[in-house]
Amino acid sequence: MPGGRLTQQERQRIALGLADDLAYAEIARRLDRPTSTITREVLRNGGPAGYRADLAHHATERRAHRRKQAGAPRGPQARPQADGRDADAVREYEDTLTTYLMQSGLPKMTARTLTCLYTTDAGSLTAAEIVRHLQVSPASVSKAVAFLESQGLIRRERDEGRRERYIVDDDVWYQSMLATARSNALFAATARQGVTVLGAGSPAAVRLENIARFVDFVGENITRAAEQAREILYTKP
Repeated sequence: MPGGRLTQQERQRIALGLADDLAYAEIARRLDRPTSTITREVLRNGGPAGYRADLAHHATERRAHRRKQAGAPRGPQARPQADGRDADAVREYEDTLTTYLMQSGLPKMTARTLTCLYTTDAGSLTAAEIVRHLQVSPASVSKAVAFLESQGLIRRERDEGRRERYIVDDDVWYQSMLATARSNALFAATARQGVTVLGAGSPAAVRLENIARFVDFVGENITRAAEQAREILYTKP
């Protein structure tokens, strides 16, 4: 199996495969590459509908150039990282996690912001710190954190300097699961409104009632599981 970066010819074959509606796994098989490589390549460069081989290749070259500049010694002797981590390995993992979050439905900027928070030891960052780390505009970070907060995936607090900090901790996932359960309950209630409008016993009403019952059941189990998980995993003795 070939290693290293994708070539421009491989990217052109990826674009042709997407145009033919081939699955990522099939494109990967034809290129003798891991499926994860193809998935990451496409999602990082516009997604299935917006992928262009030439733009993707240029973007990769730019990223490689930035990494080379960032890794170059700035003095007579390069200093090792204070945390002892491999910077290239960390960046690669951040790309992998971002790709997964995008596959789960998050927009790219939102996924990058959440990855940034997940991979910081402090578990919290200010908007300015996220901007510096991702090298993006404050407006794009503001939009991303607003969405993440609305989904219960992060929370915000003010530190001693009155700056807003965005936080991911043990309680965030618990609150996120509860938000999902509340959303399910709202959807079930909306479905049952249709039962009344369409007439109980009609095929459409029966379908909506079955949806509501299913969503209710799932929501109740999500809430129960979240409560149990927090009690077992995060309750301090």
